[in-house]
Amino acid sequence: MTKRAFITGITGQDGSYLTELLLGKGYEVHGLVRRASTLNRSRIDHLHTEPNLHLHYGDLTDGVSLVNLIREITPHEVYNLGAQSHVKVSFEMPEYTASTDATGTLRLLEAIRAAKIDCRFYQASTSEMFGATPPPQKESTAFYPRSPYGAAKLYAHWVTVNYREAYDLFAVSGILFNHESPRRGESFVTRKITLGVASIVLGVTDHLTLGNLDAVRDWGYAKEYVEGMWQMLQHDEPDDYVLATGRGTTVREFCEFAFAHAGLNWEDHVRYDTAYERPTEVDALIGDASKARDVLGWKAGTDSEALARLMVDADLEQMGRLLGRNA
Repeated sequence: MTKRAFITGITGQDGSYLTELLLGKGYEVHGLVRRASTLNRSRIDHLHTEPNLHLHYGDLTDGVSLVNLIREITPHEVYNLGAQSHVKVSFEMPEYTASTDATGTLRLLEAIRAAKIDCRFYQASTSEMFGATPPPQKESTAFYPRSPYGAAKLYAHWVTVNYREAYDLFAVSGILFNHESPRRGESFVTRKITLGVASIVLGVTDHLTLGNLDAVRDWGYAKEYVEGMWQMLQHDEPDDYVLATGRGTTVREFCEFAFAHAGLNWEDHVRYDTAYERPTEVDALIGDASKARDVLGWKAGTDSEALARLMVDADLEQMGRLLGRNA
């Protein structure tokens, strides 16, 4: 039997890596795509000839489209990766963030329940739900979100737990700590840094402007984290898992890693601007993924320093190609 998976957020970083993983395992993959005046499918363009990949227009803010798609596709696995996922933007667009991230998850769960199909559901939870709670953070750590994004994701997390307990739905939440890659959005700090390095090396600019350099994050490689998502849905019992490296790195240290890899001193090029600060800051997120290691056999293999080097190399190659020259 060919398994069918339905992925929201398929055009995003995680969605593209998960799609590659599932197609490689022989799945028939269906993805939710928001209709827009311009195409934004660059992360999955290389998969457009795959006969087992099917894209559908819809939106997490439109419950009717979700109900119709779930009934039409009858997926065996649903991965809810779609979200407004930028923390700072969530302060500027709190209502949209709540509608997409919080009630969007509820709409999807209701679509599955209404269709009465036997499927397994993965919810993309986030370390931002821990917020102000001191590290290390694990599955039993108290939540204390510090942004509209974190609060919306916390609602989605708990409503997933509720549907698991109330309707006996195989529903899990992956509480993923920061995971990055060359496919990370350009407004996220790690990608902003590695793109900045490439721009400076190639002579496009001579500086990079950032906000809080003291924030500590647990940065891992997104390609490894989607394997953990899949493993959660293959386990016998539904449960929630933290995925993380267990290593904390400051934004300043990530700058050091990235610039040093290109033979540069970060202090010569990085400028600070309060405009990039959040109204409320999350000081430190460092995950304890021992449960995922012990139960699923999952373990992060790429630390923040290796990740910075990997991303710098990719951005140098990509930007060099766009500029018509090699780094």
